[in-house]
Amino acid sequence: MRHVHFPAQRLAGAAAASAGLAAAPVRRIGDKARWYLPAALTADFLGAAVPVGLVFQAAQQVRPVYCALGAALAWTGVQAVRRRYASRALGESRGVLPVLHDWLILIGVLAVARVVTGESTPRLSALGALLPALLVTVACHKLTYRHLSAARREAHAVSRVLVVGEPGAAGAVIEHLAARTDHPYVVVGVVPVGAGPLEGGVPVAARLDESAPEAPNADSTAVLGAVRSHHADLVLVAPGARISGERLRKVAWALHDAGLELAVFPGLVEVSVKRLETLSAGGLAVLRVAPPVGRGVQTVLKSVLDRTGAAVGLLLLSPVFLGIVLAIRLGSRGPAFYRQRRIGRDGVPFVMWKFRTMVVDADRLKNELSGANENDGLMFKIRRDPRVTRVGRLLRRTSMDELPQLFNVLSGHMSLVGPRPPLPEEVAQYDEVELRRLTVRPGMTGLWQISGRSDLSWDETIQLDLQYVDNWSFTSDVDVMGRTLRAVVDGRGAY
Repeated sequence: MRHVHFPAQRLAGAAAASAGLAAAPVRRIGDKARWYLPAALTADFLGAAVPVGLVFQAAQQVRPVYCALGAALAWTGVQAVRRRYASRALGESRGVLPVLHDWLILIGVLAVARVVTGESTPRLSALGALLPALLVTVACHKLTYRHLSAARREAHAVSRVLVVGEPGAAGAVIEHLAARTDHPYVVVGVVPVGAGPLEGGVPVAARLDESAPEAPNADSTAVLGAVRSHHADLVLVAPGARISGERLRKVAWALHDAGLELAVFPGLVEVSVKRLETLSAGGLAVLRVAPPVGRGVQTVLKSVLDRTGAAVGLLLLSPVFLGIVLAIRLGSRGPAFYRQRRIGRDGVPFVMWKFRTMVVDADRLKNELSGANENDGLMFKIRRDPRVTRVGRLLRRTSMDELPQLFNVLSGHMSLVGPRPPLPEEVAQYDEVELRRLTVRPGMTGLWQISGRSDLSWDETIQLDLQYVDNWSFTSDVDVMGRTLRAVVDGRGAY
């Protein structure tokens, strides 16, 4: 199972914050770097205004400056309406697709403005002039996201959370939040419901009775006092038999009357918000979880994208294939291609193709190097593997050794995006949870590649694969392919 570790900065910052120590301050979510908003506004405004002005002036438009100003105001206006400049949105991971959605709205707005004003610049020129706005905005988001991620690893720009729940449930929430840094929450206190031990080093701010108290508002008074003493921004409730229904309702009333936020953890993990739907049934708040996409238009689109993309890729990359083959053959003895038996969808084996990056007897030498394995799970990975050739090291660094898998995609054994294709000896040791990753076709790239590749632990790799299986959508595949290019250029975890 997952080896839970607590980032030292987060726990230290939380403890210092709850004790009121100035030596290790924890900045709240509203205290993100002040340059995020002006940077976003400037990038969006200039990213639209400058290209439009230059293109319209080259096209001899009568009022290029006014057109540039109109495009810039429209672009910033669209994003303001979509609440992209709100404090909670600035610096957060959005991916390419939400920005593309905003950009398409911009195209629609300016198309209407074009008809109303009678503007006559050629359509393709006008469309091309707006493309830099999309690219500049994406680049700005990447910059602020990387800065914010680094800040959160140091327990800055966070939201201080008070957890309320039964000891076991509250402890599980605290462990999960402390083990990861891809969120803004730092737990500064816990209010257990009933007796029981708590782990994780988070201070107990108050303790509620196991059953509903006889004294009116006793729960509300205790929770409000804990919020104020620990300066919490959010109360996160892990509901259970001891705190639910009417009891939770009264606590919610008190928090909302005091202008404080309340969130309820439903017990689900790694479920995309796109699959969640809130319903009301006879006054009960119900959370519907949609099943993973398994059929329909999206699966057809995925198949079309896979086959078409593989065919076009093989056609365009044929000169590259020839160059790599020559480099491998000249660099070391043996064939240019390497074939390996892997396990595909539903446990069906297939032969996966790669460019050879190791010496010809690499599989025989694997047993001799088993003691040097740097991966904590079933995968075998060595950062400086002596079996890798000089040409192979370059191919691995650039991920070009994976290109022959386009043949596997074309034949239907693999997909462009999916979980990592496992070895038979790995699958032989899978438990029932890990076997679920075999319910979809393996991919050339996936969440594992854009998240660190070989630098990830075994548990992290499995969790990413399961997250993909459960939350797959066609648009998420497109987003992963877009982020793969950056991961390949970055090269982190490629060895």
